[in-house]
Amino acid sequence: MHHSRLCTLVLDCPVEDLAPAAAFWSGALGKPIVTVDQDGDGRYAELETADDEPIILLQKVEHAARVHLDIETDDLEAEVQRLEALGATRIAFRHGRW
Repeated sequence: MHHSRLCTLVLDCPVEDLAPAAAFWSGALGKPIVTVDQDGDGRYAELETADDEPIILLQKVEHAARVHLDIETDDLEAEVQRLEALGATRIAFRHGRW
């Protein structure tokens, strides 16, 4: 059987600069900022979380603000099939991993 777990809470932010959004969410959630530029491309900021908590990322996007969950798995297709059996609908496959 494959394994899966809740990995990341992603706050989609329609902004030009993630730093102010990171400062807001840091204060709102009481989580210090780890970085405002996780990958060096300005698209992701990360807040500090405990080892037993999901990662909290802010993602710079061009669509409306929303929150999404990232589920980590060792078998993507098996996890998709499991979620579809629970009622999920497959919408798209992006970047070879979502």
